[in-house]
Amino acid sequence: MIAVRRARPDDAPGIAAVHVAAWRSAYAGILDDAYLANLSEARLAAFYHRAILDRRDGHAVFVATAGGADLPADKAGPEAAVIGFASGGRARRRGLADGEVETLYVLDDFRERAVGRRLMRAMAAHLRVIGCRSALVWVLADNPARYFYRHLGGRPAMTDSVLVAGHPVLQTALVWDPIDILLSATAPVKEG
Repeated sequence: MIAVRRARPDDAPGIAAVHVAAWRSAYAGILDDAYLANLSEARLAAFYHRAILDRRDGHAVFVATAGGADLPADKAGPEAAVIGFASGGRARRRGLADGEVETLYVLDDFRERAVGRRLMRAMAAHLRVIGCRSALVWVLADNPARYFYRHLGGRPAMTDSVLVAGHPVLQTALVWDPIDILLSATAPVKEG
């Protein structure tokens, strides 16, 4: 079964593993190969441990977990494993939107199973609860995930350059204003 919940400190190593796997998959050919090869799960686990505990500016981290039959056969381990995560809070850069989805990553084996949509819904609901009337996400211009965010109703609002491993990379801010656009796009779908 796949579940989405607020992250706990002991989720940090699983979140770091997803981060590394997702970056190596999504950013191959976009970011420097040596940089991707040297991503450190231990360093990222420490970062995410701090991020989970940090509630300033409404910051929150959510995880998607899978257990039992939902885990790929080659994944041994605990009852439930982290397969995706999202984080965010009030927008780091004021003016484009009230709230920001800072990260959203899902393991390749779990794409096309609505995991990303469910994580986006958790973040949007959280942002609304903390008083955000609009939301944004920054996505690298060459990242195929930009189509996912556009499909959910995000509209391009701004482009900017960000340094990754010392190299400038173009990114686009996609905005949901009002945030209800994102909540409607990620509403649970009745089956049957």
